[in-house]
Formats: sequence, C-alpha cells, structure tokens
Amino acid sequence: MYRQIYRELANWKNRQDRKPLIILGARQVGKTWIMRHFGNQEYEHVAYINCDDEPRAKEMFMPDYDMDRILLSIQVITGVKVVPGKTLVILDEIQEAQRGLHSLKYFNEKIPGCHVMAAGSLLGVTLRRGESFPVGKVDILNMYPMSFSEFLNAMGMSDLNDIICSREWKVIELMKDKLEHLLRQYHYVGGMPNIVSKYIEHGHLQEVRREQQAILEAYRRDISKHTTERESIRIGQVLAALPSQLAKENKKFIYGAVRKGARAADFELAIQWLVDAGIVHRVPRISEARMPLKFYASPDAFKIFMLDCGLLGCMADTQAADMLVNNTVFTEFKGAFSEQFVAQELISMGSTPYYWSNDRTPAEIDFIIQHKGRIVPIEVKASTNVRSKSLAQFVKDNDGIKGLRLSLCPYVDQDWMENVPLYALSGWMA
Repeated sequence: MYRQIYRELANWKNRQDRKPLIILGARQVGKTWIMRHFGNQEYEHVAYINCDDEPRAKEMFMPDYDMDRILLSIQVITGVKVVPGKTLVILDEIQEAQRGLHSLKYFNEKIPGCHVMAAGSLLGVTLRRGESFPVGKVDILNMYPMSFSEFLNAMGMSDLNDIICSREWKVIELMKDKLEHLLRQYHYVGGMPNIVSKYIEHGHLQEVRREQQAILEAYRRDISKHTTERESIRIGQVLAALPSQLAKENKKFIYGAVRKGARAADFELAIQWLVDAGIVHRVPRISEARMPLKFYASPDAFKIFMLDCGLLGCMADTQAADMLVNNTVFTEFKGAFSEQFVAQELISMGSTPYYWSNDRTPAEIDFIIQHKGRIVPIEVKASTNVRSKSLAQFVKDNDGIKGLRLSLCPYVDQDWMENVPLYALSGWMA
C-alpha cells in the first residue's frame, strides 16, 4: 500500500545531516507499518522494538547512555546486530521506555551513522509535557490517515490520480461520475489504512463500521489510561460533541454546546489533549488576510475537525445509503463532511488551514491557506449550489487575492476565483 510519506523517509535516509527521526501521528494511521515496510525495502536489516510490550526495552535506557551497551541490548532483544548505514533501528511506542526519548540525543551525538526511527501513538501528548525532549537533536515528520489520492491508489485507480495531477480539466470532467462515486466511498470508509485494506479485500460495509468503532474505542481507552478521571470525562465530552459542532451552519467551536454554561477554562486542556494525540485538528480564525497568516490567528476562536472523515461518520452514525447512494452526504449535514474532507486533505498535503469570519455579519470564509507564496481563501460547497457571496465580497475587500471554490461543479477559471471539483483538490495543490 503506497503512502506518500515514503518519499520523505527516503529523503531523510539520504541526508548528510540526518538525525534520529520521530514520526508523530494518531493511533492506527500506519506509523508502525510504514517504518517496518521502509526498513525492509531500504535496509539490509531491521531491528524493531515495541517499547510497550517488550519489558527489557522499558528499562534499557535507565542505567546510563552508554551507546555500546544500548546497541548490545538492542541486539539481544531483536537478534539483529546494528550496523551503521545497513540497519534501521525502530523504537516503537518510545514514550513507554523511561528516558527513551532523551536517548535519541545520544544516538545523534555519539553514533550519527546509526539510522534510528521512533514513533508512538501518544507521543504528541508526551512531547507537550516536555519529558526530556532532545531539542535540536531529532528530525520530526507528521503522519496522517490516507489522503484521497492514496485511497485511489489503494483502490487500483492510480490512473485517475494521474489524470487529476495532469490538471487536464476537460478530461477530469469526463471522469466525474467515477470520481464522485469514489469520493463517496472515501467519505464513508475514510483513510485509516487497516480499514481501507479490509474494505478493498472484502467490500463489507458493516465490517468498516466495526473497525471504525474499534479505533474510536481504542482512543477512549487511551484517554482513560493516560489522564485523570476528571480530564477523561471532559475529553470524552469534547469528542462526543464534535459531530454536532460540525453540523452547525457556523462551525466555530462553541463551549456551551459541549455542556450548558461551559467556558473555555473548562475544556481548553481537553481540546489540547485531543490535538496533541492527533485525534482532532484545530483550525484557528484569522483577523486579517495577511502573510504570515499565523500572526493574525486568534487562540479564542477556532473550528475543530476529526482526523478522519470515516471516523466522523461513525461517530455521527451516518447510514451507508446516505453516504454512498443518496445525495444526503452532499446536501445535508450543513456541508460538514465536505469541510471535514477539505480540512484533512489540506493538512495531509502540508498546508496549515485557517478560517475567517466577521462577528458583525454572517460572512465567513471556510478556509484560508498560504499556497505558493500567496493567500488563498477557500469556499467549500457540498453540491452544485455554488452561490459565493462571502467569497466574492472577501476577494473584493482584499486586493490581489484570488479565491478558490471547491464544489461538485466542473472546473472554471474566472477573474476573481477558480472553481475546482472537490475530488481534484490534490491536482490543484500540486
């Protein structure tokens, strides 16, 4: 199963200034698989250790940071002798090994020729706590669920990816029905690799839902295991409220919708935990369309999206018929699934999305990104109803900006904006 992060891993391997690599991402996005797959493809040997279920690994870094002793311990545990440049050392769930994260500093300083990867399902939470993190001594990559283009490849539709990337819009329009049907499937299945694999193998929609429920239950277990009872309840409340938050016309996160009378102080730590765990994405509001957008972001106003559209559909208990057959997924839910799709696509392609709204009027721009040196306001339309009053006014009020509208309509390039089919966003971004 092809993952786009493979190219970034290859670049990391070939860099002269390579450092130990940390891969961040939520549970079940494919971190373990890609590390082992990359190791098997690119190295003579792989020394893999899961620090969560290997008792000897939990204490391996406690006595000292004698790298000869540590390399010998790795050999004893894995049966693989570590040869610099020929062996990939993988330390999975590294946060479960005491002083494991800090040991990466000494891999970098004392044996820079040793190729080391580390990952963990709650590593982002661990890093937020500042537990002996080797600042400046590691490289970091983020990993997300499979994007739509990766989903197409997995479905055996790489030719459609080639067409999308060609930006031959008339040809893309000829494939509209097929691409729209595949987009529906992606909305339902999502991009969690194991679920995609099982869907391709069996095509069983109920099994897809069962697997999605299992992942959500694993997230809940992580929450209860790694937080206090009070924190666990609040994190669970935020997660449970997410579908209803996204189903609103105005998708700004409202604390009172989680619990009546709630304030930011009640839930801001819970939201941050979910962000650090990679389970949700926070999209801040900006006050002005100027670069860099981050300078104009507000910490007090934001939207929250799930990491994966399939998991969102499972949480909302959407029916297969609504997603795959009827137009409900595009015409109902206040465009929630289309905005969710766009958010995770932008993030998987390396963009940091923001949004803009005006408290004095109902005007809102769904997303704003920096792309190829310019600011791009994005309006998402879930169907072919594409009136764009907010986008048109925003472009008029901000000289030199051209808008992007994502909908199910064919491509069109006007003076003030481009309309791009939802399923062809990756081609436009390329």
